[in-house]
Amino acid sequence: MRAILVSVTTAAAVLVALPSAAAHRGGTDPYPTRLLGPRTRTSGCHVHGALPDRACSPGAVFVGVSLATICTTGYTARVRSVGTDERASIFHEYGLPYRSYGRSYEIDHIVSLELGGSNNAANLYPEAATPPPGYHVKDRLENRLHRLVCANQLPLGVVQRDIARNWVSLYRQVYGVDP
Repeated sequence: MRAILVSVTTAAAVLVALPSAAAHRGGTDPYPTRLLGPRTRTSGCHVHGALPDRACSPGAVFVGVSLATICTTGYTARVRSVGTDERASIFHEYGLPYRSYGRSYEIDHIVSLELGGSNNAANLYPEAATPPPGYHVKDRLENRLHRLVCANQLPLGVVQRDIARNWVSLYRQVYGVDP
């Protein structure tokens, strides 16, 4: 792995690790992936309310995909690549047996594909539908953010970072109410 400088603030420089090709257990991604934080655990992970375990699932984005591409109809269908083995592995990391959960759980992209998120395991976690807020509420936020980003009303990089850090807090900022 190698580290790259992602951004510099007055407080500190932020470094993230670029994973090797082996870090992604699913299908072939069309773009390289950048993690939004270190992935320091791959087992013993725990969901914190509606939020993923950041040590296991810090979020990850595709590098080199343009805003015009992300905003093109059909983009997510072309890049979605999370296979059965990948889903089983994510459930296992979070201590859940792999089985059909129907609509009660989904393996969710922390940074959604429509916001340039990657299919890398660092960007996936099992998200429940209930108790609220569940994945339906996060889906609503992702759709709204996609519209705002594509209308150039919000910067993509900031949205990617903020949704990976705490999507519930970002929901409050966008909608002005708790999810």
